[in-house]
Amino acid sequence: SVLGRQELDGELVEDVEDALFKRAWIEMARVVAAPDLARIVVAVDPPVTSGPAADACGIVVVGGGTDGRAYVLADRTVRGREPHGWACAAVAAYHEFEADRIVAEVNQGGELVLEVIRGVEAGVPVKMVRANRGKWLWAEPAAALYQQGQVAHVGNELHLNLTLLR
Repeated sequence: SVLGRQELDGELVEDVEDALFKRAWIEMARVVAAPDLARIVVAVDPPVTSGPAADACGIVVVGGGTDGRAYVLADRTVRGREPHGWACAAVAAYHEFEADRIVAEVNQGGELVLEVIRGVEAGVPVKMVRANRGKWLWAEPAAALYQQGQVAHVGNELHLNLTLLR
């Protein structure tokens, strides 16, 4: 958690001035538990390369509440893993949260992303999506939902890929 990073690790954690997401929005949106959920998805944003210097593979579990809000249930982001490794993490999250499907961005890998996930478990439902615009523009609607109080974070983890805060 942010508090742990600051208190235990001595790390100063601050928002970047022009950040798309504000840390305060996340902190104000915390709930102890999610209500009944109509749907749960595991969102995957795979990296192009692997290894210690590679980008992380963003894996976030989100549920749609029967109250109309989105609930961030978990961040299972992994770093430095080869494709089979991040696919295993995504499929594990799918089972852990009894998700309805995995939604995977395929801009950098096309059908190969689907094949890697299906190589871990053939029957997992996967929806492939393409980000037609840059990540910043693609994330703006989500930031607007935060501003409107339509997103909640379950528990005390940060639950957000910090690269969006820059």
